[in-house]
Amino acid sequence: MIPWIDNDAPFPPLSSALREPNGLLAAGGDLSPQRLIEAYSRGIFPWFNPGEPILWWSPDPRMVLFPGELKVSRSLRKTLKNQTCEIRIDTAFRQVMQACAAPRDGHSGTWISPAMVAAYTELHRQGLAHSVETWMNGKLVGGLYGISLGRMFYGESMFSLATDASKIAFVHLVRQLDSWGYGMIDCQMKTAHLASLGAREIPRAEFSQKLTELVNFPEDIGHWHRP
Repeated sequence: MIPWIDNDAPFPPLSSALREPNGLLAAGGDLSPQRLIEAYSRGIFPWFNPGEPILWWSPDPRMVLFPGELKVSRSLRKTLKNQTCEIRIDTAFRQVMQACAAPRDGHSGTWISPAMVAAYTELHRQGLAHSVETWMNGKLVGGLYGISLGRMFYGESMFSLATDASKIAFVHLVRQLDSWGYGMIDCQMKTAHLASLGAREIPRAEFSQKLTELVNFPEDIGHWHRP
């Protein structure tokens, strides 16, 4: 059975997460800032469909990107060099989340419910959730959002309304995090898209060890700005 956690109950140990489906750890709780910060600091994230109880996950292996291992293809490098778009940070967080939640590829459903938007927007207000945005001719055409704790960044979702718009935002994010001394970007689950950018899977035990080191750096809380 999946352990049920009340609002003030601690998460069970990561070792108790199910192997199938991969990483399902617990159900219940809430999306308060305190609960979300506790979860992310331990390598746990919420992922559930609207109408379901909140489900908490910690998959094994874990997909991550070490900033120094970023891969930029020749075509993407050319796009970055010749781009006519503008990169902004933390100027349209809710818009980015709502764009990530919009239907895509013929699928009408989304796990980014209004409750999730509200919860992460509150974390953004507190300076812990951030968006990187690609703008073209004054229009938001791509971007991503995630959580920052210490020197750890947790990527949540991205969207693109123009060719390579989300990849452009992602490359700018990784390069900026690398310059700030961030050690790892959590990508959660394996996808070919993320693998093409240099992300790879590592065992959950290794992920947890590195995470413990990185989240204990002093917090740099507040909205980010492009240097």
